[in-house]
Amino acid sequence: MERPKIWGVVAGICVIILVISVGCTTEQQQGTPQPTLSSVEDSYVTVLDPGVLETKLTSSPDDTLSTAEISDLRFLEEEERLARDVYGVFYEEWGMQVFKNIGGAEQTHMDSVTVLIERYGLDDEPSEIIVPGVFGHPELQILYDDLVSAGLQSPEDALRAAALVEETDIVDLQDAMSRTENADIRYVYENLMRGSENHLRAFVKNLEQLGASYSPAVLTQNEYDEIISTAVSPGGFS
Repeated sequence: MERPKIWGVVAGICVIILVISVGCTTEQQQGTPQPTLSSVEDSYVTVLDPGVLETKLTSSPDDTLSTAEISDLRFLEEEERLARDVYGVFYEEWGMQVFKNIGGAEQTHMDSVTVLIERYGLDDEPSEIIVPGVFGHPELQILYDDLVSAGLQSPEDALRAAALVEETDIVDLQDAMSRTENADIRYVYENLMRGSENHLRAFVKNLEQLGASYSPAVLTQNEYDEIISTAVSPGGFS
């Protein structure tokens, strides 16, 4: 299944990252000290419980999946892993707790999509041969490489790159939801969406602690403003 929209997102992100990186490189060369941030409140970190999900889905009938639904599940599983891997790199580099906390939550997001993949008997790559930072979808590989390159420039650039990850997740989930009527799949996507919105709020909050602002690169300004102005949504599969 072709994904022309995500390629457009990747291209737009690459341009923005290039601008960010050029600006911060000069600052680093001048020896500007990098700030140390504390993480925002734990309520921003949205952990999903795949075990609870499996239990809830036992009473929900499954259905035959379309080619688009299968493609979306596989793509979104890798996209959640991309978020986990990016935040892991940033935590190792900058030691900011927000990356460790949200990176751990992203593992549960990935596992929740895996529950659906296993539920429908789709082939999945064994976890023991998955290599961090390596992705089967070429557009995700390009996105990962560009985000990591930008985020290693400074803590501020890492937070901006992380916010871009969450924006991209939200848009891709919106698109995937438009291609399925299956109640179990939509249920998982809706929870993933709430998680991405919470994580976007967290990264923007950390940027504000740096005295920096953030402008959306993938969402529309109205969509972004609505998310940021709305209270944090409860996590988990309630």
